[in-house]
Amino acid sequence: MPDQKVLREIKESEAEADEIIEEAREEADERIAEAREEAERIREQAREEATEEAETRIEEAREEIEAEREEIIAEGEQVREDLEAQAEERIDDVTEFTLEQFTEAIHAQT
Repeated sequence: MPDQKVLREIKESEAEADEIIEEAREEADERIAEAREEAERIREQAREEATEEAETRIEEAREEIEAEREEIIAEGEQVREDLEAQAEERIDDVTEFTLEQFTEAIHAQT
């Protein structure tokens, strides 16, 4: 009889050990699942932060480009105004030169 009692205790101990192992596996699986979910949340947050940072940089670049564009346009307008002023100043000289050339051409024909 004592042998059966020992065998029963061994079987009970093995069953308890199996139950403890199964509970440990289930807990490990749960922790792994939670860790995976947390990792996915962290990845998603990192993606969102990276997207926001990229959008911020793009907007800053657009603003910089727009400022440079406006500066270039202003410089171009100033150059155009300077050229127009120079042309205006030369109108009298060009008109006089043209009249002289015309007059010389007419005198040369007569």
